[in-house]
Amino acid sequence: MTRTILAIDTSQGTAVSVLVDGVVESDLYEADSMQHAEQIGLLIASALQSANKRSSEVTVVAVGVGPAPFTGLRVGIAAAKLFAEGVSAELIGVSPLAAIAFGESLDEKTLVLTDARRSEVYFGLYEGKTTAGVPKLLLGPGVRKQAELLAELDAAGISYRVVSSQIKASNIGLLALAQLSEGSADSSVVANYLRAPDAVPAKGKKVSG
Repeated sequence: MTRTILAIDTSQGTAVSVLVDGVVESDLYEADSMQHAEQIGLLIASALQSANKRSSEVTVVAVGVGPAPFTGLRVGIAAAKLFAEGVSAELIGVSPLAAIAFGESLDEKTLVLTDARRSEVYFGLYEGKTTAGVPKLLLGPGVRKQAELLAELDAAGISYRVVSSQIKASNIGLLALAQLSEGSADSSVVANYLRAPDAVPAKGKKVSG
């Protein structure tokens, strides 16, 4: 049976990819991190068209579950859940940090960083991979000021290299495939914000009696 994966990530910009039996057929990215809601549907449609696949042919939906900023992350997860439910596809949650690490050799300790805003970074320290190719997490995921994080690692005598790159939806899909093959795929799909959203409801005004 052909396994067609729709991979979605909105932890940075908006990224969508379609993979068929592990082969990347389309891989699209829109850098504007303020237009997730407007871009996600268009990119999904374009990615499927480029891969010459219909929505009904998708068997797995893989989505980045963070850590990432609140607004973008929830748009991607909501789109993935709705799509998966609509076509009865399996839904898998993937760490974007692990997806970046997936594209590295990991022969040495590798610190993966992504922008967390507020002068902070999301981080994960990885070294080595499982037989299926899933990155092995040593530390994290977490959110810290980069200078403080690096100072602590250096003080602990940990040697590492730093990787900070764009998250590819294709790596989200490939990592999901590796996790499925070894039985470690996460179907719970719970957003990992690591901190509270910037915008919160205003407190109600007291009414005097």
